Amino acid sequence: MSYTTVTTPVAGQIGNKTAQVRQRVQPGQTLMSVVSTQPWIVANFKEAQLAKMQPGQEVEIKLDAFPDQLFKGKIDSLSPASGAKFALLPPDNATGNFTKIVQRVPVKLVFEPDSIRGVESRLMPGMSAIVTVATR
Repeated sequence: MSYTTVTTPVAGQIGNKTAQVRQRVQPGQTLMSVVSTQPWIVANFKEAQLAKMQPGQEVEIKLDAFPDQLFKGKIDSLSPASGAKFALLPPDNATGNFTKIVQRVPVKLVFEPDSIRGVESRLMPGMSAIVTVATR
């Protein structure tokens, strides 16, 4: 065990531990899920909404868990492809489908540190959010 190293790509808190004491593990096996201490949001915008969006733009975020509080943030990045392209089973709309399917594109949003002060420990993955982007 003196030569064993367990690393994680981000600093955070253990959210789901699947390994037990004295259990044998394999290289690459998931031992635990780590929740980052730096919260962010991935918002899935319709492709028609992306025309005026770019990294650095300010956003307003309302979380259902904190209905009376308005959070501030910025667009960090836009995905290089729609969410369907990264899906485990991407849809194949080429055969007999003449209906236009509006795609959604993941956009990563980061919170302004001052905006979440005091509630950062209560922000959790999976919370519902309403996001407004200032495009003007």
